Amino acid sequence: MSEPAEPRLSATILLLRDQPDLQVLMVKRHYEIDFASGALVFPGGKANEEDEDPAWADWTDGDFHGEEQAARISAIREAYEEAGIILARRKAARGSEAALVGQDVVDTLAPMRGPVDRREASFLDLIKQHDLVLALDALVHFGHWITPTMMPKRFDTHFYLAATPPDQVAEQDGRETTEAVWLGPKEALDMEAAGAATIIFPTRMNLGKLAETPNVAAALDRFSSEPVVTVLPEIGKDETGDPCLHIPEEAGYIQVTEPLKRVANVAKSK
Repeated sequence: MSEPAEPRLSATILLLRDQPDLQVLMVKRHYEIDFASGALVFPGGKANEEDEDPAWADWTDGDFHGEEQAARISAIREAYEEAGIILARRKAARGSEAALVGQDVVDTLAPMRGPVDRREASFLDLIKQHDLVLALDALVHFGHWITPTMMPKRFDTHFYLAATPPDQVAEQDGRETTEAVWLGPKEALDMEAAGAATIIFPTRMNLGKLAETPNVAAALDRFSSEPVVTVLPEIGKDETGDPCLHIPEEAGYIQVTEPLKRVANVAKSK
C-alpha cells in the first residue's frame, strides 16, 4: 500500500459583512479547475513559497511566525486574487487600531491582481511598492481541516474569519472563480440541500458553525476565544453500518459523521 500524499499548507478566508444579517462571501470554482470544480467555496488555496518569506515580518501587522504567519498571508493573498478584497493598512498608519484601506487602494492595485495570481509578479513587492502592511491581526482562526488520507490530493487548511472593509467591493477573478456572491450561512446550506448548489463537506461544516452567530461582531468575538480543534476525517461506519467519515465531536460542528456516498472525489485525476 502506498503512503498517503503529504498535505500541503493551505488557507481559506470567510469574509463577513452584515446586510443587515450576517453574510459570508462565497465564490464558485471554475468548472475546469482541478479541485472542487463548480462548487461554492470560500476564497482560498495553497500557500506558496513567497508566503513563507521572512521579509514579510516588516510588512505585516500581528505577532505571528512560521507556518501560522504563512497561512495568514496566504489567506489574505487569496482574498485579493479570487475576490479583489485586500486586508491591509497603510504602513504609515499601522497597528491593530488603524483602519483598513478602502476601495481607492483596491482600484490602484487592481492591474496587478492577475499577474500576482499567475505568479508573474510578487505579492510582497506589490505591498512594498504601495507602502502597505497586511493586517494578519484582523483574521480570527476559525477552523483547521486536513484532507483524509485516502484522497489523492491532500491539504492542511486553516480557515479564518475577517470583517470585510465596508467600502470594498468583491469581484470574481474570472480564472479560478466564475461568481462571487454574498450569502447568509443558512441560506447557503439551504441551497445545497435543495440541490441548487454544490458545497463540499468541510465548507458545509464551517457554514453550519458560522450560522450559530447573528452578526459579524458576534462571530469575531465568539470564535476569537474558542479553541480550534484539528479535523482529520477518518473512514468508519455509522450506527447503521454504512461507510462514513468521522470527525471529532469536540470540534463543535453540526454533525460528526458524513456518509461516504455524499463525499465526492473533488480532486480530478491528472
